[in-house]
Amino acid sequence: MNEVIGSHDLLLVTLDTLRYDVAAELAEAGETPTLTGLLPGGQWERRHTPGSFTYAAHTAMLAGFMPTPASPGPHPRLFAGAFPGSETTAPGTWTFDAADLPSGLAATGYHTVCVGGVGFFNKLTPLGSALPSLFAESHWEREFGVTDPEALPNQIDRVTEIMDRQPSGRRLFLLLNVASLHQPNWFYLEGATSSAGDTRASHAAALRHVDAHMGRLFALMRRPCFVIVCSDHGTAYGEDGHTGHRIGHEVVWTVPYGEFILS
Repeated sequence: MNEVIGSHDLLLVTLDTLRYDVAAELAEAGETPTLTGLLPGGQWERRHTPGSFTYAAHTAMLAGFMPTPASPGPHPRLFAGAFPGSETTAPGTWTFDAADLPSGLAATGYHTVCVGGVGFFNKLTPLGSALPSLFAESHWEREFGVTDPEALPNQIDRVTEIMDRQPSGRRLFLLLNVASLHQPNWFYLEGATSSAGDTRASHAAALRHVDAHMGRLFALMRRPCFVIVCSDHGTAYGEDGHTGHRIGHEVVWTVPYGEFILS
């Protein structure tokens, strides 16, 4: 990452609430061609999230603690704040002298932008402003949120505007938090009704919808661009009696992760 920082734009796409098992199944079935066409080997990495719900996971990730490979470590990190005794800071880790990654990148000349999706990015309350406040520029509209079936296309429209005004000589760090996988997602499944509620099948349908729009997002990015696409946490649809997240269940803690360079 010491060779990437300063020479590449950075894009972090968090597919909010996406489960690893659903992502892996759709990749194997060829139903998410845009994402799997860019993932190394066409496969998601199986990782463990640093938090079981959006606020906790994003707070950790934006301090450099990305989802951890689901295998014995230690696992060196891509980014790390200066921290004496850190066992996951390695020679290839880009370190920064700040409490969070956006501030660290800003200190090296990056313009930092957040396009939010779920409620923790809505800037309507002090809590909803905490994550966006880490960025020099932040955006949220109701049309970007969980209740709008066209949330992702609406967000990408805003990204288009952002990219159109970026000066060529300044590097960019962009966080896009995608709300489409989060409940409610029943409306992505053909023939479903609100009374039937959200299901694992509608969660999968939401991922197919997301994949259909990701090509437009990637086409907007300047080259070279280092991209991380991952989930912040999963969610339960009745497993062992659980529904939702912020719980210690396997389907919540296990997330898909991928990184690649657009060149």
